[in-house]
Amino acid sequence: MNLRSLAPLVLPLAALLASGCATPSPRVVGPVRALWVTRFDYRTEDDVRRIVAETSEAGFNTLMFQVRGNGTAFWRSSLEPWADELGGRDPGFDPLAVAVEAAHARGVELHAWVNVMPSWRGATPPSDPAQLWNARPDWHWFDRGGTRQPLVDGFYVSLNPCLPEVRRYLVDVFRELVAGYEVDGLHLDYVRFVDDLVEADAYPRDPRTVALFFSEHGRMPRAEGDDAFARWKGEQVTKLVRAIRAMVDEERPELILSAAVGAVPEGPADRHHRDSAGWAREGLVDAVFPMNYAKDPAEFSRRADAWRRLGSPVRVVTGVHVGPDRPPDVLARLLAHAVQRSPHVCLFAYSFLFGADGRADAIVPLVRALDAGIAAP
Repeated sequence: MNLRSLAPLVLPLAALLASGCATPSPRVVGPVRALWVTRFDYRTEDDVRRIVAETSEAGFNTLMFQVRGNGTAFWRSSLEPWADELGGRDPGFDPLAVAVEAAHARGVELHAWVNVMPSWRGATPPSDPAQLWNARPDWHWFDRGGTRQPLVDGFYVSLNPCLPEVRRYLVDVFRELVAGYEVDGLHLDYVRFVDDLVEADAYPRDPRTVALFFSEHGRMPRAEGDDAFARWKGEQVTKLVRAIRAMVDEERPELILSAAVGAVPEGPADRHHRDSAGWAREGLVDAVFPMNYAKDPAEFSRRADAWRRLGSPVRVVTGVHVGPDRPPDVLARLLAHAVQRSPHVCLFAYSFLFGADGRADAIVPLVRALDAGIAAP
């Protein structure tokens, strides 16, 4: 992917044995042609190997392979329980190890895609007492009245990144992943306040968070419309990103750290407190993946231009939605607009191309056509 100036890769023996990787880690040269593969796309070892084979044969050179969705793991973790999608128990194979081995055998980069802040999804609580919702209720969001953020069908509840112990825990989870598996990258998603269904000022208002804000600002956060509190919350998310960056530099300095971000550059006080513009300027990540899911070409271009105007020193890999409401002629225009601004694209998602109603025959030729006359910067 060449997102950083990389020294020759030296594989730690322990990581090599843990990942089962039998081939050298690839480095994609030229434009990134990436694809997001969600945790809902695989259940068995055969599924993982089929996904890697299908996507590599279609010409994708980078897979963003989801291995953490809501406080559970798709690898043999000592810190988090197995994912419910896998039955909440060891499935008899290590999905991440298999994906790394299969991808590297085909010269494809494998980036571990992790949802950072979500701790659970849906209205039914997890059955495993070791899962974060059950084991660490104090790490979650509480309103001014002391009521915990409720579980809601189809949506995530969030960990509280304002708490230093939460940030340390998340760094430890990702340290286990990058130290134990020869992934080519760590891809951060939902590295923000997951407040899609709540008032922006409602959470977190637990005594510990309020005390931390007070210690820095000398006052309590106001009930609503407090710009300083909003910015402070964004700064806590950035502290987490900075700590992940430091951990990656310590454990695997050759690893590519990237983040899925909003369609336009954001600041710490914006709706989700995700300072993507600041992360790019500071070089906390090696690449940003703006989720530019607009289907109107004019709006798509407006969003893409916002990242170009930022003058980011890191790679911009434009995320393009390829769902069934985007016919091939529209997608052709969106992809053309994308590579006019940055040669690198990532499609959302695998299931739209290779699922039961897959559109790979119509869309893959559009992606392959992009390479004509395009060179990586």
